[in-house]
Amino acid sequence: MIKDVEMIVFDMAGTTVTDKNEVEHCFLEAVKQTGIETNLDEINAMMGWSKLTVFETLWRRQLAGAPAMEIAAKIENSYTIFTEILEAHYLSSEVLPTKGCVEIFEFVKKENIRLALTTGFYRKVTDIILHKLGWDEGLDGDYKGKGLINASISSDQVKAGRPAPFMVFRTMELCGISDVRKIIKIGDTPSDLAEGKNAGCKLSLGVTNGTHTESQLKQYENDGLYNDLVDFRLFLETLKQ
Repeated sequence: MIKDVEMIVFDMAGTTVTDKNEVEHCFLEAVKQTGIETNLDEINAMMGWSKLTVFETLWRRQLAGAPAMEIAAKIENSYTIFTEILEAHYLSSEVLPTKGCVEIFEFVKKENIRLALTTGFYRKVTDIILHKLGWDEGLDGDYKGKGLINASISSDQVKAGRPAPFMVFRTMELCGISDVRKIIKIGDTPSDLAEGKNAGCKLSLGVTNGTHTESQLKQYENDGLYNDLVDFRLFLETLKQ
């Protein structure tokens, strides 16, 4: 038994879902088609954010001082094109769990710890990914379930996505967790680490085999960085009483 851990909140793309930079490439294609001035490094730095927020940030900077209606139209156009590209990608491509993901899910469930997924994706793409992996089994209309996944929340289901803490708080509601200090948050981006810290989680941890390397993530406040979910499971083993 693991003492004082009631739930683990996992990120999806790059943490539990294999991501070979597909999301960044989808962003860059939408950027190219709609005339946004940015680059891969800047896009990568915003991974984990709500995807709509990324386009809002980029267009408000590029069109600073322009009429609000013009900026809003640009944001909507870029986001719409991005969603079309992203959905087509996930509908037509193989979706796989990351190294050690299946094993750590089984371990967490065996320990009677609730398992939640949060993501910067919007609900439609989240559902496509969950269905392809079979992780949607048992989830109800509120995205609460008694199957492998106890809760799934996407960034468009809360007031603000990462680094705001609201997705973590929503999983607490769905899973009946009253003490955020009994939650571990783990992801692969700076915004994941900040989300866990802003929520007040027991631990806010990172994996370095996703979108960001160890040297990139260690610049941000965290409670531990792991090579992958295999190493994270080994860490959890050390917490057993």
